[in-house]
Amino acid sequence: MADKKETTGYLAPTRQVRIGDLRKRKGSGDKWAMLTAYDYSTARAFSDAGVECLLVGDSAANVVFGYPQTQQISLDEMIYIAAAVVRGAGNALVIADLPFGTYEASDEQAVRSAAEMMRRSGAAMVKIEGGVRIAPRIRALVAAGIPVCAHIGFTPQSVNALSGFKVQGRGDAADQLLADIRAVADAGADFVVLEMVPADVAARASESVDIPTVGIGAGPDTDAQVLVWHDMAALPADGHRPKFAKQWAQVGAELTAAAASYKREVAEGTFPAAEHCF
Repeated sequence: MADKKETTGYLAPTRQVRIGDLRKRKGSGDKWAMLTAYDYSTARAFSDAGVECLLVGDSAANVVFGYPQTQQISLDEMIYIAAAVVRGAGNALVIADLPFGTYEASDEQAVRSAAEMMRRSGAAMVKIEGGVRIAPRIRALVAAGIPVCAHIGFTPQSVNALSGFKVQGRGDAADQLLADIRAVADAGADFVVLEMVPADVAARASESVDIPTVGIGAGPDTDAQVLVWHDMAALPADGHRPKFAKQWAQVGAELTAAAASYKREVAEGTFPAAEHCF
């Protein structure tokens, strides 16, 4: 059996990662990584790689369930996959998205949905989208003892209101983004995701608050980075990749090639061979 040190990733955490651990790294230059995860096996792989934080994103609507929009995933569906990720997460911190329609109506709805998510999944924190307008929900969640990761800039649940996938915070809109980040920080959010924001604006926003900022398409000056793992590893092989996503592997192409080889050997009768039989 391989030595554990040979099978774990770069600076893999040796104990449970806590919210406070990552908050202490704010502004230190000690950046940390977050990846989405949607199942037990992937969570184990990313935890072994040393990824400090796993996000059960509502992007599962697209990459797991095949829905055309993130707004279509339900709280139950999110809870089922979040629970699987928690079971495989090892020492990584797990954050779970609250899906569209589960927190907008009232503070009471937000607390009820978040409590259900945490109780049934075991996630350490919930994530909700919005800045100034959603600050009262964040305040209510924090008052109920529920840690919150905010999400500003481009917010996928509001894609229709934003008229599509557009960079946020350009020009005069930078003032609104800065107001949004101050509002969520003042409301008690522990982290904030900045999505599709000009790098210079994201740098200013990160400097303006004392909570960690997590960038996705927001340049190099945030305290952490997050990507959808399917974009990071090119699955499926012919999928659309956003400009801000780099591919460190070609998992889609490798998986398709492996499945094609399996099919060919079954059709040709070369699998299973004698060594695969009892």
